[in-house]
Amino acid sequence: MKRLILLFLSLGQFLMANETPQGPFIRINQLGYLLDEHKKAIVFSQDRVNETFMLIDDKNEVVATLRPIKSKQEGWGTFKNYYELNFSHINIKGTYFIQGKKSKSRSEIFRIGDDVYKQKPDILLGFMRQQRCGYNPFFDMVCHQRDGRSAYGPMPDGTFVEASGGWHDAGDQLKYLITGSYATAHMLMAYELYPAAFGDQVNALGQPQTNGIPDILDEAKWGLDWILKLHPDTDQLIHQIADDRDHIGWKMPDEDSSDYGWGKNNYRVAYFATGEPQGLNKYKSEANGVANLAGRSAAALALASRIWLRDVRDTAFAQNCLAAARSLYNLGKEKEGFQQGNSYGAPYRYSEKTWADDMEWGAAELYKSTGNSRYLREAKEYALKANTVTWMPMDSVGHYEYYPFVNLGHFALYDQVDGDFQDKLAAYYKSGLEDNLKRASKNAYNIGVPFIWCSNNLLTSLITQGILYEKMTGDKSYHQFLVEQRDWLFGRNPWGTSMFTKLPETGEYPTDVHTSTWALTKKEVPGGLVDGPVYASIFNSLKGLRMDNPDEFKAFQNKFVVYHDDIGDYSTNEPTMDGTAGSIIMMAHWADQNKN
Repeated sequence: MKRLILLFLSLGQFLMANETPQGPFIRINQLGYLLDEHKKAIVFSQDRVNETFMLIDDKNEVVATLRPIKSKQEGWGTFKNYYELNFSHINIKGTYFIQGKKSKSRSEIFRIGDDVYKQKPDILLGFMRQQRCGYNPFFDMVCHQRDGRSAYGPMPDGTFVEASGGWHDAGDQLKYLITGSYATAHMLMAYELYPAAFGDQVNALGQPQTNGIPDILDEAKWGLDWILKLHPDTDQLIHQIADDRDHIGWKMPDEDSSDYGWGKNNYRVAYFATGEPQGLNKYKSEANGVANLAGRSAAALALASRIWLRDVRDTAFAQNCLAAARSLYNLGKEKEGFQQGNSYGAPYRYSEKTWADDMEWGAAELYKSTGNSRYLREAKEYALKANTVTWMPMDSVGHYEYYPFVNLGHFALYDQVDGDFQDKLAAYYKSGLEDNLKRASKNAYNIGVPFIWCSNNLLTSLITQGILYEKMTGDKSYHQFLVEQRDWLFGRNPWGTSMFTKLPETGEYPTDVHTSTWALTKKEVPGGLVDGPVYASIFNSLKGLRMDNPDEFKAFQNKFVVYHDDIGDYSTNEPTMDGTAGSIIMMAHWADQNKN
């Protein structure tokens, strides 16, 4: 992020004696814009802006003169004046920047074209490969082969159970079925929707060698193999490997210094899902079932059964997945309710409390894979239970309380039901979009998500819901709104930074991220979605947060919401596996708009 500071200093005019920048500052989508879509920048300043702005191409020629339009809304920042620059009429491929005619303030460089998002979904998959546990192709290392020893299982505690594989959750090295099941199913749905958006650059191990299988399926299979391991019998399901004893400092995966009672870099605890409160120490979960995990895992496996039968032509694997999907769905029926994540010595855990949406999704995918009318009937029943239950109408919710942040079951079921029921499903999606639109209309950025922990995950889920709503209904009335949400993620925000690591490579993006990879090797991993901005009240309340360096964004923070590109801030600057995977439908959608 040092480029941002250097820019301020080079322009000179921005930093006053009291170190309060005056502006104007220009915020754009640094990744770029498609030819035929809305293209808007935001300008903000302490003083009123009395100048025009120039759209300049890579030949340093002025392509258009842009007049700022005063925003009627506040930007909930430290700046008094907000404006919009509209250059939607520009549909010429090229590389551009925006510059004030008098102030000479300028934006980051961005592109306009029909291929702006091409190959970007595969970059996100690169981050997923770096999160792999077992064999990690990014480091070419093997880790955590002793996962794990049982807790709460049907066998004596401490019994070895095979649970290697999967993905490390975030900057830590825990593994959760809560997030792993969603990541797997989301990637498979992305492939079904946009198969042409994905390439073949690596083999099944994630090594740079083609294998005739799209890379997204290679990555999804890494999750599928793990899910199959976690369901060793019809009444058994492992939901978590390790716990917050992991959080003891920076460490490489193959040199894990955490100790779960069997020595450092040794066996880790494997928690079985029982549908009852769990926690080996002070903090207990509120679990009352397993249907969230069982339903979501069933959805992933049912999706896989179709894809591997139809496209990969591996009948044996397809049949194995379908059998496990049936078994897991039945387990969810037997134990309706939610299983939460477990903590050991900290109050933080994944606090999912919904489950009907996951059972709807599992039943819908099973119906598509089997044609069994039972699954269709039960999918509709679960859909009515899930209806509009979501985070979307709320200003604040618990951490992962309404996970996953988009109900993909409504979309999976939509084309299997009659028109009246389709109207119900579409109305559920529309309700959430309207809730966010109303909140968004109150600020200049047109952003309406609550800034809870992992707010970027909410934003990508909102975009995904809007995309799926368009596919279901043909109604494109939310299209501009979705574009503005996307643009926020790539720099049209108060801090002027992308929320994805090294996307775009030439722009402003998170560098000092909360990961061992960065802390110990200083290697950047492209494609990871960081947690994103949080309410200042949340930031100030979390334990163990620190700022390792002076806040480069100090001038753009406010009392309402904050973001820090700082390795010490795990609340805003930690890339997450499920957040990245949950961005893939969104990214594939815009990649699919390519005309070439």
